[in-house]
Amino acid sequence: MTINSIIASAVICVCLISCKTKKDTTSVANTEADKTTTVPTTVKVDVVEGINLGNKAPEITMAAPKGNVITLSSFKGKLVLIDFWASWCGPCRGENPQVVAAYDKYHNSVFKRGKGLEILSVSLDQNEAAWIKAIEKDNLHWPYHVSDLQGWSNAAALRYGVNSIPTNVLVDGDGIIIAKNLRGELLGKTLEMLLK
Repeated sequence: MTINSIIASAVICVCLISCKTKKDTTSVANTEADKTTTVPTTVKVDVVEGINLGNKAPEITMAAPKGNVITLSSFKGKLVLIDFWASWCGPCRGENPQVVAAYDKYHNSVFKRGKGLEILSVSLDQNEAAWIKAIEKDNLHWPYHVSDLQGWSNAAALRYGVNSIPTNVLVDGDGIIIAKNLRGELLGKTLEMLLK
């Protein structure tokens, strides 16, 4: 027998001796539960923050063109489309009419998972004047436009793993990501399915 075999055998023996069977742990847990007078009937599971479907959407805190700070968490109770775009992005500008149409149609709607639709436009622009001009020219008339004017180094874009635009994320009234990359007709169809 080698020294490694002896050590492995000793470790296994120690683990077996110190481990309790399922029956032992269940009876200990039951004994402990019997000592308390209240037993919780529901267990709350925290949702993990992340950028995948079902995750809690990471917070966005960023300045609007007039300098006021807008946060994603301030939209609690509403569906929010986080729309990553830039004034210099041709496909983004081409997608903007679909986003405007969705906002106009669903802004005051009641959804299964939120009341009303808001759009949080996150610009990857570096030129403030071009950003503001594009908002006006494309008639992006909702009030929630933000940017840190850092281009591809935009803090929200980095946090959401954005590596191409246009990109969007749909967040429900509880801040949970329920859809991603809803472009063209898919945006309207998805919102229609979510209506109450």
